[in-house]
Amino acid sequence: MRIAFDVSPLSHPRSGIGNYLRGSLAGLAEAAGGEHEIVAFAPTSPRGLKAIPQALEGIPVELRLRFLPFAHFWRQGWSRLSRPGVERFLGPIDVLHFSDWMYPPQRAGIRATTIHDLVPLSHPEWVQGRTRRMHAAKYRNTAASCDLVFTNSEHTKRDVVELLGVPEARTRVAHPGVDERFSPEGERADLGQPYVLAVATLEPRKNLTTALDAFAVLGRDDLLLAVAGAEGWGEQPELDRPRIVQLGYVTDKELARLYRGASAFVYPSRFEGFGMPIVEAMASGVPVVASAHPSLDEASGDAALRADPEDPAALAEALRRALMERERLVSAGLAHARRFTWAQTGRVFLAAYSETL
Repeated sequence: MRIAFDVSPLSHPRSGIGNYLRGSLAGLAEAAGGEHEIVAFAPTSPRGLKAIPQALEGIPVELRLRFLPFAHFWRQGWSRLSRPGVERFLGPIDVLHFSDWMYPPQRAGIRATTIHDLVPLSHPEWVQGRTRRMHAAKYRNTAASCDLVFTNSEHTKRDVVELLGVPEARTRVAHPGVDERFSPEGERADLGQPYVLAVATLEPRKNLTTALDAFAVLGRDDLLLAVAGAEGWGEQPELDRPRIVQLGYVTDKELARLYRGASAFVYPSRFEGFGMPIVEAMASGVPVVASAHPSLDEASGDAALRADPEDPAALAEALRRALMERERLVSAGLAHARRFTWAQTGRVFLAAYSETL
C-alpha cells in the first residue's frame, strides 16, 4: 500500500494530539516493516518546514512538505473547496489518513481519520470559536465520507457512533502508546523539595483550579505543587499562591524528569479523549490521582486513585492516600502502562487499512 499521512499539527509544539500523531506514525512505520510506502505530508508555514522534520526524525517515512503562506487558511480552503485531490501533489495513493487540521479531497483509495474527542460538539463552552468551527466542518465530512474512523478510546468511539452517526463497523479503537523515555529509570527533577506534579494546558477543561484548591486542603507544608503546561485560553487558574511552582511548557525530556521526581501525579480534568499523561506518569513510576469522569477510565484502569473533579476535599483525600500507598500504586501503574505501545497503535492502523482495501 501507499499511505498518505497528514502531519500538519506537528508544525506546532507538541501536546497530546501532536504526541499521538508522532507516536502513531512511528508505530505505523514499524508495523509496515518496509513493505508499505508511507508518505508524511503537510501544507505548512515556515515554522512547520523546520518543526515537522525535527518531530519525525528517526521515523522511516517519505516527507512531502509544501510551503504555503497563511497555511491555516489554505488548509481550510482546500478542505471546503474539495479540489484538487491530494494525488495532484502526492501521486496515486491507496490510503489517505488526515488529521484534525484539515480534510483534504482525494480521487481514490481508503479515506481515514483520527478523532481524539468530540468536546467541540459535546461541550462547546470548553473550546475556542475557531476550534468549534474547524472541527464541526471536519466532523460533517468525516461522517459522510470516511471509510475508517480511528479513536483513541472506547469512550470516544461511543461518542463518534452516537453523536456523528458513524456506523460502528467503520470505527476502530487505537489506544495511544507510551514513549520509551517515560520509565522509572533515568534522571529525576529536583525542585528543592518533594512535589506533586500536575500537567495540563492552562484552559478551563483541564480544571487546574480544583487541583490548586485540593493542594491547599491537603495542607502539607513539606510539599510543593508543580504545574507544567503551555498557556492556553479562557479563565486562567491563579498560580500565584504559596508553594505553587509554575513551570510552563516543558519538553518531553524535561517532562520525563519531572514525572520521575514527583511524589505523586494529579490529573483533575473534567473530560478527555483518553488522558495520555496518566499513563505516562504510571510508566515513570509515579502514583496517580485522576478525575473520576468516565472518559478517563481506560487510561486509569484499576491503577489510579479516582476523585470527583469538582470536589477539592475528595481530591485532597485521594492525594493523601496516594502518598501513603505509593508502593502499591506504583507497582499497579507500571503493570497497567505496559499495555500501551505505539507499535500496537500502528498495527491497528495497518490492519484496518488492509481489511478495508
